[in-house]
Amino acid sequence: MTHAPSSIVRHHPPISYAVASATARSRPPIVFLHGLASNRTRWTEFIRETSLKAQHDLIAVDLRGHGESITRRKFSLEDWSADIAAILNQEKASQAIVVGHSMGAQAALYFGAAHPDKLAGLVLIDPVFREAILPAKRSFVRNGPLYSWAASAIRALNAVGIHRGALPPLDLHALDLKAREALASPEPDAVEKFVAQYSSAKADLKHIPHANYLQDMVEMFRALPTLAAINCPALALRSNVAGYQDDAMVERRLREMPRVAIEAINCHHWPLTERPVEVRTMIERWIDRQIAQ
Repeated sequence: MTHAPSSIVRHHPPISYAVASATARSRPPIVFLHGLASNRTRWTEFIRETSLKAQHDLIAVDLRGHGESITRRKFSLEDWSADIAAILNQEKASQAIVVGHSMGAQAALYFGAAHPDKLAGLVLIDPVFREAILPAKRSFVRNGPLYSWAASAIRALNAVGIHRGALPPLDLHALDLKAREALASPEPDAVEKFVAQYSSAKADLKHIPHANYLQDMVEMFRALPTLAAINCPALALRSNVAGYQDDAMVERRLREMPRVAIEAINCHHWPLTERPVEVRTMIERWIDRQIAQ
């Protein structure tokens, strides 16, 4: 298996992604999309450990505005959808299984609604639906226009050379290892500290331009189109401790997809950090079962 960085040179900016080539390719590639203020290192551990690499090429993407696909220009769900389609074209893949976490799940759903013919399968880890956000967190939805205005103002400053310059890279796998050490601590507030660390905007902003972080917030809480056109097999993995969405509303939206299976995971909003083996096993079994049919 090789991990060869590649990019779509036709785009500005180039979209960076890494391909882990299958040992005996016989099934569609799997595209992995990260969450808010993240990058493709979110999937380092999954790709290293998964049995799926035997028959699927595994493509980990730095979404536009993140990681090695950094830009100080505006981006959107529409751009991410077009970028995913361009990656599949460059890899000569007519279809793919798309796996997304959190904001990456939003991008996967938007891509699926726009290009249902390009999906062989869809895996959503903690998707977020604007209409399901509970009152205590509704400010994230209401503040969308403010975030958008602030991002535009910051980009205007960037355009005349006012910005922080190069930012340190973020290795999410290394951060996950530290988080698991904290979770294993006997201290009674270990879980609270973990949640505070992983939901910290201050920590995120060390590694991503301010405008890009604000744009992520806009895209994260945008209204999604109807999902009825997504007729491929779909798996939704939902954290049952997160507590910021109305469960019934989330399930209602997910069941717009006619072939969706919904499973719960006992953790907060970071299943890949908290329950990596469980998540990996559930996805592997589901993909093997669906593709074998």
